[in-house]
Amino acid sequence: MSSETPADGAGPGDRLVRVGGVIFLIGAVATVVTVAPLFLGRPPFPTAAYLISMLMGLGFAVAGAGVLRTIAAQRRQARGAGDV
Repeated sequence: MSSETPADGAGPGDRLVRVGGVIFLIGAVATVVTVAPLFLGRPPFPTAAYLISMLMGLGFAVAGAGVLRTIAAQRRQARGAGDV
């Protein structure tokens, strides 16, 4: 009988999902910070601040890669169990 997650709690893509989540949150905070001056009537931030906002998309992509890696590992495991 096998469990769905390893004993240490870290599957093949779990670290990528966590790192992607952190990068996404940094990008989300940067997005709120760069958009806020537009609503408050303040001068906008320089271009570099908007570039940091793009971390949101990067974090989403990294987390997605982690999910795909987990799916691939589970498929390999299922194929291996079916060959027995």
